[in-house]
Parts: sequence; structure tokens; C-alpha cells
Amino acid sequence: MKFKRNIIITGGAGFIGSHVVRLFVNKYPDYRVINVDKLTYAGNLANLKDVEDATNYTFVKADICDFDTMFALMGQYNVDGIIHLAAESHVDRSIKDPFTFARTNVMGTLSLLQAAKLYWESLPEGYAGKRFYHISTDEVYGALELTRPDGEPPYGDEFFVETTKYNPHSPYSASKASSDHFVRAFHDTYGMPTIVTNCSNNYGPYQFPEKLIPLFINNIRNRKPLPVYGKGENVRDWLYVIDHARAIDVIFHNGKDAETYNIGGFNEWKNIDLIKVIVKTVDRLLGNPEGSSLDLITYVTDRAGHDLRYAIDSSKLKKELGWEPSLQFEEGIEKTVGWYLDNQEWMDNITTGDYEKYYEEMYKGR
Repeated sequence: MKFKRNIIITGGAGFIGSHVVRLFVNKYPDYRVINVDKLTYAGNLANLKDVEDATNYTFVKADICDFDTMFALMGQYNVDGIIHLAAESHVDRSIKDPFTFARTNVMGTLSLLQAAKLYWESLPEGYAGKRFYHISTDEVYGALELTRPDGEPPYGDEFFVETTKYNPHSPYSASKASSDHFVRAFHDTYGMPTIVTNCSNNYGPYQFPEKLIPLFINNIRNRKPLPVYGKGENVRDWLYVIDHARAIDVIFHNGKDAETYNIGGFNEWKNIDLIKVIVKTVDRLLGNPEGSSLDLITYVTDRAGHDLRYAIDSSKLKKELGWEPSLQFEEGIEKTVGWYLDNQEWMDNITTGDYEKYYEEMYKGR
């Protein structure tokens, strides 16, 4: 079968990537979607059981740092588009092991860029009709002031916009900032058609349970502590993952080359307030007495370099491409909690003994 487009999606077995793969496989039957994933701890092919037999879906187990393999895949599948999501993304892990983050996030991105450059430049049409789309994070911008700590959000007067100066504070955000710079440099130096997007915190189904929302849902179900950094005053903007996948679709097809787009949920929450919503929702859906799991909240020593507030202004994306979130947070969190409680086998298969040991070590002494 001849496909209209051949697109590599890196990290497609991960949390955000699996939603993007599913969307493209189902929405574009005339696209061949090549899911390239190394299947590290956060990659799980069970996330894609519903599309694994689709005729326009191909899975390739590979490391994006393996340049020879990346270059071979470009030619094997005549790739004309890359949506690059593969990344190490957990801040705590980056503090303990910054080398892995530099290797995957920086050198892996560079490997992909160079493979795409050499292959596309070898074609008669060159870069015409090609696109390298790099997904990044709002954490590259650093932190915003919490100037209005009381009352309703927004909790400050400033927001991250596409021109905000980079100021990363963790090894994770520093590695993503570096990869962003490489992507833009390949456009400026070689003329490669690139796009960068910076998104806020994602939540929703299939998220690996080291992240706050699935971790806390699972801990409430199992009556385990809910570790809260500091006083829980840190503020984050939350984006439902399916809305993020929708934004990626719109930007990949309609975004302008060399542009940056911020993707946010217009949805600021203090960590402690978010946790209380999760507790209330899980208790209600499990039939527990209201507030009965609040006693699981445990305050631990704050994370090193913990940014106080992130808040994204997505107005450029809404104005230029017409995207905006489809769900209010309360509806999104209800769907999310319901999904994890209905898919306990998926969660139990992930939370292995090794994973439990990792978290016991992480919070030892806190």
C-alpha cells in the first residue's frame, strides 16, 4: 500500500506518545505511522493494544541515540515527517542521574536531526514537504513568581510566552533546553523545516505512575502515603493529554516552519489543592467516606531546585491555529481517576517490586 505520508513518532509507547500514535493511526488511515521506542521503564506497548494490528501502524524497537539505525529507518520508510516525543522526563530522576538525561534528550535529538538532514538532503525535492516537530516543556523557561498566592488562580501576573527567556533550573529542563536549541539551529544553519512546542504538565490515561496524579491515585487505592514536597504551594498548569495530542495534530499539519508554540491548559493549581481534589474524587469513586484519605498526605523535604510556579499563555496557538482545551479540569480529572480505577490490572502490571524499591529509596529520610 502506498501511503500519503510516512511519519516517525518517537517515544510512541510512552504516555503522551501513545495518545499521539493512536490519534494519527485512527484519524489518518492513509498515513503510515512508525512508532520508534526503546521501551525503557516508561515505554509500554500495552498502551497501544487497540491499534497494534492496524494496517497503517508499525512498531520499531530502537534507541534514538543510535544514529545508524535512525538514518536507515528514514530511507526504509521514506520518512517525510518526524514527531519527536522520546525523552527522559522525570525531574527527580534527572537530579540523581543527569548523564542519562543529557544522552537521551540532547544526543538523541541530535541523532534524529542529523539522520533527517542527511536523508532529506539526498532527495531530489530536498526539504520540500518535510517537517521535524520537536515536543518540549515549559520547564525550560524557569520559574514565575507567585505574586498572588491566595484566592483563585491565576496565582501571578506573568505567564510563559513563546519569547520568554530560557532559564532552566534542573538537569531535566537543562537537557530539554539544549535539545530545543539544536532543533532551532538545524533550521537556521541548514534550512530544515522545524517546529518546537513547549507544553505544560500533562495528565490523563496511561501515564507512568511516578508522576503525581497516577501515583497518588494508586497510593490512595492502596492506602499508602501521599508525599508532598515542601508545603505543597508550588503551582502548575495542567493539560489533559488528549487535548495535547489534538494540539500536536493541528500544529504538525498547520503550524509555520521555525515557529514556537506554547501549549497550556489555562488551568493553574497549587499542588496541595490539586491533591485534595484527587483525594476527594478517588474516595467518592471508591465509595470511601468523604475525606477519609486526607490523612495519607505526608509532607517531605522539598525537591532541589524546585520551581515555584509555571503558567503558560497559549493565546498564540488559539489565535493562529484555532486550538484550545476541550475539557475543564474537573471533567478531565474525573475521567482520569475513573480510567485508573477501571484499569487496575494495567497499573498493577507496572508497579513492580523494582519500582516500589525505587520510591522507597527516593523518599528515604524525607
